[in-house]
Amino acid sequence: MAQAKISAKASEGAHQQHQQHQQQHQQQQQQQQSQSGGQLRGRFYRSTSMADRSSRLLENLDQLELRVEAFRDAASAMEQEKEILLEMIHNIQNSQDMRHISEGEREELNLTANRLMGRTLTVEVSVETIRNAQQQESLLHATKMIDEIVNKLLDDLEDAKIRLLSLYGACTSDVPAGPIDQKFQSVVIGCAIEDQKKIKRRLETLLRNLENSEKSITLLEHQKSSVRQSCNSKQD
Repeated sequence: MAQAKISAKASEGAHQQHQQHQQQHQQQQQQQQSQSGGQLRGRFYRSTSMADRSSRLLENLDQLELRVEAFRDAASAMEQEKEILLEMIHNIQNSQDMRHISEGEREELNLTANRLMGRTLTVEVSVETIRNAQQQESLLHATKMIDEIVNKLLDDLEDAKIRLLSLYGACTSDVPAGPIDQKFQSVVIGCAIEDQKKIKRRLETLLRNLENSEKSITLLEHQKSSVRQSCNSKQD
């Protein structure tokens, strides 16, 4: 009987130990699963957060790009305004009206014009154009072609005007009134877009100045003719 009781107790103890081991094993598995699930959830959360942040950063950069382009456009507009102001002041100083006022008035007006020109020149605006090697070479070539005509302006105004018009026709999308310089057109096409606009503006300015010069020359010739007629009338 004593042995039977001892055996029963030993069997019961072994059975309890086995159950305890099973419970511990189950608890360990549950903990591992819980940790594994937490890691998966953590990874999924981090991935979603990174995507959101990336999207926000990209949106901010897109908005900044629009502002940068608007900033460059505003600076370019200021560049053009400076050129226009200087041209207008120069035209006033060299106008026929300035030649037909008293010397004292002309001196006073020139002082004012010089002061305005000086103040305009104190404003420095520069928008750098990003160019590759080919675009840089094309710009230099186009500039050289224009300079060659400008250097010969005084030799023959009419011929210079015709040649400048042919260059300008190569820069505009409108139907030109005269012939187009095909060589110049191929050179300009190789320039950066911003440089193409600047080349066109320069040609427009040169043509305006030529037009004003022709008017001045015509008016001067008319005045000389009137003086000669008056002298001839007096002699008669």
